[in-house]
Amino acid sequence: MSLDITGADHVQITVPRSVEEECLIFYRQALGLAEIPKPAELHARGGAWFQLSNLQLHIGLDPEPSPESRRHICFLVRDIAAARAQIEARGVVVEGEGMAEGLRRFFVRDPAGNRIELAQN
Repeated sequence: MSLDITGADHVQITVPRSVEEECLIFYRQALGLAEIPKPAELHARGGAWFQLSNLQLHIGLDPEPSPESRRHICFLVRDIAAARAQIEARGVVVEGEGMAEGLRRFFVRDPAGNRIELAQN
């Protein structure tokens, strides 16, 4: 039986409290995401929320780092070459690039090691 899911509201990732500020700078500046206010009752927990079209990215805090893995978020961009140039100009290391599933893509990691795919149709 289908749950009749109609969409996604948000994705939450976590970063260790020790690199919270570096990670938030990464999402604000390197990726240029639009930060939105967190509800007052959640503000004291730290982290931040970002709006991406009709989806939110929530950054939560963990006490310890997580091991690096292949799990990731994929953000679509209009111009993959321009996105890569901007990312590299901000000192972010590109891990790999190529084609998969009809997408031109490359990967980066935030300061906590979370993997992010940037892709263009």
